[in-house]
Amino acid sequence: MMQFTMQRRSCVLVLMLLLPLLISGCGSDNGNGGDRSLSGPQVDVDFDEILERGTLRAITSYSPVSYFIYRGQPMGYEYELLNVFAERHNLDVDIIVARDFDEMLDMLNRGEGDVIAYGMTITRDRRAKASFTRPFNTTRQVLVQRKPDGWRQMRLHEIERTMLRSPADLAGKQVVVRRASSYLERIRNLEDEIGADIEIIEADAGNTTEELIRMVAEREIDYTISDENIARLSRAYYPILDIETPVSLPQQTAWVVRSNADSLLATINEWLDEYQRDSEYYVIYNKYFENTRAYRTRLSSQLLFSEGGRISDYDDIIQRYAEDIGWDWKLVAALIYQESQFNVNARSWAGAVGLMQLMPRTARAYGAVNPRDPEQSIRAGTAFIEWLQDYWENHIEDEEERMRFVIASYNVGQGHVQDARRLAEAFGANPDVWDDVAEYLRKKAYEEYYNHDVVRYGYARGEEPVRYVNSILYIYQHYKSMALVRDVEEEEQPLAGE
Repeated sequence: MMQFTMQRRSCVLVLMLLLPLLISGCGSDNGNGGDRSLSGPQVDVDFDEILERGTLRAITSYSPVSYFIYRGQPMGYEYELLNVFAERHNLDVDIIVARDFDEMLDMLNRGEGDVIAYGMTITRDRRAKASFTRPFNTTRQVLVQRKPDGWRQMRLHEIERTMLRSPADLAGKQVVVRRASSYLERIRNLEDEIGADIEIIEADAGNTTEELIRMVAEREIDYTISDENIARLSRAYYPILDIETPVSLPQQTAWVVRSNADSLLATINEWLDEYQRDSEYYVIYNKYFENTRAYRTRLSSQLLFSEGGRISDYDDIIQRYAEDIGWDWKLVAALIYQESQFNVNARSWAGAVGLMQLMPRTARAYGAVNPRDPEQSIRAGTAFIEWLQDYWENHIEDEEERMRFVIASYNVGQGHVQDARRLAEAFGANPDVWDDVAEYLRKKAYEEYYNHDVVRYGYARGEEPVRYVNSILYIYQHYKSMALVRDVEEEEQPLAGE
């Protein structure tokens, strides 16, 4: 039984009064290749509003190429390009993960995101719903199929006799493709071109192209369609795959913005024109599309979180002790990543040691005899977090705000944070709101402020703990977005035998 939800192209035509529901439930294309997204923008937000907001909200989809978490760190082709663009314009990036192309376009036109940062194939139907940037890449779609059993002992011409080498060979074959994708649109057009039926299976949103390719390699399905650059990477990991049969002419891929975001479109295009002439762009491209060894390493690692793997080697320990203190384990993991990048032997210039970078005195106080031991470090570090929680519970009522004060105190100590609260109050700011307090924590690096009458702990490099809090919350958002998508997919998995 195939372990994914799928929809057949044809549905039994019954209960004609319910036809609109049937069309939606069966994935009928309505003449647009399966895209059921909103027809146009529902909001009017352009680049000036984005600059004023200070955050670019980018919609993408996770995959081992575009966006993923590897060894605790956000990575990916689209992710890196987004950050280059955002830094150019002094913007933060808010990543929003969607599960399929329909959802991406819907979210964009509803205003939940500003740009679809994903290699979306440019098609006429999609142009009717949104605007494409200048192309990032050009590729073509290929048939992904398996070589025969024992292919390593066979001669090339013997292998070739078993391969489908023409689109016409797909007549009567079952091909599984991503729902609402350009692959689906293309294979439907192929039916008309070859004058024969192809048994088309639409894989549900939870199945990425890379996942369908894996299923071909592992004999769960026989055929799928993929962009050639993605298929080429996968073949490096699964040598049994054959990707030599094209099913389309070369096609361009690009990012997408709302059709009324003219200024954003022009800004991205201007940046892209310049950046694609920079060698750095090709370094990023080669890193994700040409470095097959790195791709194989990621796919084989249990620490590729987008593939349902782990954030770190210590997830089980983190989950256990995070539960004891009532924290989301992914937040504790984000703090550990920021402290040590999950390196048990990490040691700071100040002498902090281990995963949670405890100072020797603090480690001993919370029972870590050997702070390089993962369990001792995590147990002691979370116990210290619990102490800080208890401390700040008496001062900060709001739970979300309190979390930021706890994280800052883990880095710089609660004394300096209390100094910043007193400064905030002295200068008319709110001492219970982290953003206000952070401003005065930064100012504790200046004599005018660290010598103020309300300050008890003197000078502090206040910029460091402020960045520390921001970095941990940023990483935490990435961990949460990946986990949310994965949890939804697990809920949608059919029961065995279904």
